[in-house]
Amino acid sequence: MKLSEAEWQIMNALWKKYPATAREIIGQMETDNGWAYTTVKTMLTRLAAKGVVGEEKRGNTSWYMPLVDQSSARKSALETVFDRVLDGTVAPLMNFLIEERKLSRKEREELIRMLRESERKGKKT
Repeated sequence: MKLSEAEWQIMNALWKKYPATAREIIGQMETDNGWAYTTVKTMLTRLAAKGVVGEEKRGNTSWYMPLVDQSSARKSALETVFDRVLDGTVAPLMNFLIEERKLSRKEREELIRMLRESERKGKKT
C-alpha cells in the first residue's frame, strides 16, 4: 500500500477518530493546510478506491472508517523505505536516528531494550 503525504495526513486523522465525516476529518488534521472540503472528499474517494478507507452513507452524509490499521500501514511504508531508499541496509537508518534525529535518552533506552529483547528471543529459537 502506497500513500501520498496528503493521504497520510487524512489517514492519521481518521485513525484518531472514526467513523468520521469529511468535515470531522478536516477538524482532526494536525496541520492547517487550508484544504477545501471538496479536496478532502476527493482524497477520501481515492483512499476508498485503494481499499484503505470504507464509506458508509447515512442519509446524505458519508461516514468514513479505516480498513487498514495504522500499524500495518506504517509497516508497509517502512518496508518500502528500507528496501528502496536504504537498499536493505540498517546502518544508514541507525546513523540517521542517532546523528540526525538526536534520539532522546528515553528513546535510546527503548531502542536498546528492543534490541536486547530481540536478541533474547533469537537465542531461544
